[in-house]
Amino acid sequence: MTETSSHPLLSVVVPVRNEVGNIAPLVADIEKACAAIGPFEVVYVNDGSTDGTADALAELAHTRPWLRVVTHAQSCGQSAAVRSGVRHARSAIVATLDGDGQNDPSFLPEMVATLQKGGLHAGLVQGQRVGRKDTGFKRWQSKIANGVRGRVLKDDTRDTGCGLKCFRREAYLALPYFDALHRFMPALMAREGYQVLHADVRDRPRLTGVSNYGFFDRLWVGILDLAGVWWLIRRRKRVPQIVSETM
Repeated sequence: MTETSSHPLLSVVVPVRNEVGNIAPLVADIEKACAAIGPFEVVYVNDGSTDGTADALAELAHTRPWLRVVTHAQSCGQSAAVRSGVRHARSAIVATLDGDGQNDPSFLPEMVATLQKGGLHAGLVQGQRVGRKDTGFKRWQSKIANGVRGRVLKDDTRDTGCGLKCFRREAYLALPYFDALHRFMPALMAREGYQVLHADVRDRPRLTGVSNYGFFDRLWVGILDLAGVWWLIRRRKRVPQIVSETM
């Protein structure tokens, strides 16, 4: 962990597992995108990588005081990596993106501005990919899964699998944690009484390597999670979203 501002305006969390070839290019893209936002930090979560990911991050962190590295001794999955990053984040506003380079960081300033404009009632800005670079089969899987999820949860989001998200740290940490949480954030944010906003974002080809996360897109893998989230939503009673002390 390196020294950085204790009060950044934005924390960017990036979960990675065996992405050594994508580390430096993506860090450079994030730095360029966040320069106009103000003080920021980037929290990489090395989720038990066995390639040169740790060395690549350590080398970059020496010259970038805003780059912090959190390490899982063994791989715990993408949801766990995102949660570790958010828990270590120092900003009240957090953005996430995938570590393979397919999410374009240039959309981050717009998403942060959208969240801020929404006020305290806005909990999440969910990216929705256009021009996806995945295989036709994976796009078909995602379309079916998103369609079923949307009909069951009624979350008004066409693409919850997009890694580009911008949200309030406090709101995220109040969500019930489980594996694949990041796939259900719009429905769970709405469950807590927050407004969910959307932003169309451009998808890019993976720079190097192969996918290490993401097979949830197959409907039959996530059906139990879908049922569990549906149950959570039905069991939720109205709670105050914003509480203020008057005396």
